[in-house]
Amino acid sequence: MEEGRGSNPQKPSAIIVNVKFAGRNIPVEVSADATVNELKSLLQPLTNVLPRGQKIISKGKVIGDEMTLRSSGIVNGSKIMLMGSQGLHQGVYVKRSDHERRWQVTGVLGLSDSGLKAIPDEIWNCGHYARLLDLNNNSVKDVPAKISRLDSLTKLFLNANGIEDKSLSWEGIASLKHLEILSLNENQLTIIPSNLGALRSLQQLHIANNKLTSLPTEIGLLTALEVLKANNNRLNTIPNSIGGCASLVEIDLSCNLLTELPDTLGTLKDLKALYLRNNGLTSLPTTIFKFCTKLSTLDLHATEITVDHLRQFEGWDSFDERRRLKHQKQLDFRVSSSGQFDEGADRK
Repeated sequence: MEEGRGSNPQKPSAIIVNVKFAGRNIPVEVSADATVNELKSLLQPLTNVLPRGQKIISKGKVIGDEMTLRSSGIVNGSKIMLMGSQGLHQGVYVKRSDHERRWQVTGVLGLSDSGLKAIPDEIWNCGHYARLLDLNNNSVKDVPAKISRLDSLTKLFLNANGIEDKSLSWEGIASLKHLEILSLNENQLTIIPSNLGALRSLQQLHIANNKLTSLPTEIGLLTALEVLKANNNRLNTIPNSIGGCASLVEIDLSCNLLTELPDTLGTLKDLKALYLRNNGLTSLPTTIFKFCTKLSTLDLHATEITVDHLRQFEGWDSFDERRRLKHQKQLDFRVSSSGQFDEGADRK
């Protein structure tokens, strides 16, 4: 699930501005709250004109550098004119590399499978223009505190880098107030610190295939969290505060060391899918079917929980009907699903 169901009112809204310059039309993606001077910095590598030689004209008026696009009446789709003063083209100015210019224009920093051992310094130059950083499948061990410079980042992918606790700056990550997706799968993490609770815009947290033994109590502060994938770890407990994650739709706790779950998990009204296979569980919260009225996928393979036990729970019949209906739809559309309810749980 890539996008959240609700928009974050604090998220910077990106707009497309059409800039007319030297007979060309240059579409530029920029934050509506960016200043005119910041827009000029974006235009520099695209026009070869230094910011001090640029004049931005909207509706026949020159717009001052310190004004924001929003306050200047520039909105998505607006057409503006750029005039470049003679003698202020870049000359001996060292141009940015092609990929850095592309990063600043698109906001997408894609560096997966690049054989990297460290985050390139060019990344930090992107500042608040960066919206997505993908460093999957590299050997980037160190994620420094200056990742906080990417303060408009909404998606951060750090899968399969061998990252250890000591080399990951949670202080830096916690400052990314607009972060919606954080993916740290297939690393060497043993702990998720309390800083996690600062990521109030987070909608998806992927921490599978690490060495985690617990989750912080502060996870309950993530009221926008919709997807939690913490499978294939060493979790032996889930904090009661999980009940605070009222937006959770999907939880995957498969292949851990859990013997019980907190009762608060049975209060998540939006929960649709719960994966618990390969744990030492013998029961579920008794309210799981009563209050989780959207639950239709429950994977209990390789646990001690039987269907006979679950049938005693209030709300079982409604859950069973939803489960069967979903399974039938999957058959009708010939869609295979590894997450369907484990019929093998009938074993006593």
